[in-house]
Amino acid sequence: MRRVRADKITAAVKKLCIDANYYLPEDVVDVLKKGYEKEESPLGRDILQQILKNIEVAKKERIPLCQDTGIAVFFIELGQKVQIVEGYLEDAINEGVRQGYTEGYLRKSVVSDPLFSRINTRDNTPCLIYTRTIPGDRIKIVVAPKGGGAENMSRLCMLKPADGVKGVKDFVIQTVKKAGSNPCPPVVVGVGIGGDFEYAAYLAKKALLRKVGEYNPDPRYAELERELLAGINELGIGPQGLGGRITALAVNIEWFPCHIASLPVAVNMQCHSARHKEVEI
Repeated sequence: MRRVRADKITAAVKKLCIDANYYLPEDVVDVLKKGYEKEESPLGRDILQQILKNIEVAKKERIPLCQDTGIAVFFIELGQKVQIVEGYLEDAINEGVRQGYTEGYLRKSVVSDPLFSRINTRDNTPCLIYTRTIPGDRIKIVVAPKGGGAENMSRLCMLKPADGVKGVKDFVIQTVKKAGSNPCPPVVVGVGIGGDFEYAAYLAKKALLRKVGEYNPDPRYAELERELLAGINELGIGPQGLGGRITALAVNIEWFPCHIASLPVAVNMQCHSARHKEVEI
């Protein structure tokens, strides 16, 4: 059994929160550059150029890519041979978020109650944590700061199995169309298919963690990703919703078996600031 101190997790999470908000993953930067080359709209090209400049400034000056530094969402893979000592996993993660968002000068966006007393918690906690137990003695921590503009445009639908591939394609494309400029395109579209009501939404968010440009290993779903991306980019929404062909940078699908009577489909929208960072302890 390998022992890991809780404060080591806190220190790692603190750094992850800051780095995720300052530095955009290179795969996202690369596809934005390719989008700039492909964009036919002069205004769209100008917007993409400004986005790329913003990425450079954020990296150089160590400042947030966006003023909305998001609610912190964590995906944890916890080795079954790991024992966390001198503290608890969730407490350690929340403390790391508290320190990272304070010391990194990141906007605090979490309210204590969703409906009645919407008072800011002032440290961006509590965060959202999804933990999966895996073999081994390591801990993998992934943080994905999720901004409100894109998140608010996400949707879930319980389709009928008879709706099939066409039903899925129509739902995904219509979701992006209705979102318009709100999620700050060009977007990354996470799609979760299967499981049940809540698991489809989890799959859609997890799909956003995959590198942009990497397709689903199942060739059927990879082809569907390509078809959806092409269909979305034919909508003409364009960068920041002002017209053009680069509305989405990628469509990532994750799937899971489901009940014979169900076909759950969730779409989780992510803005062009597709932020996430990971570390293994």
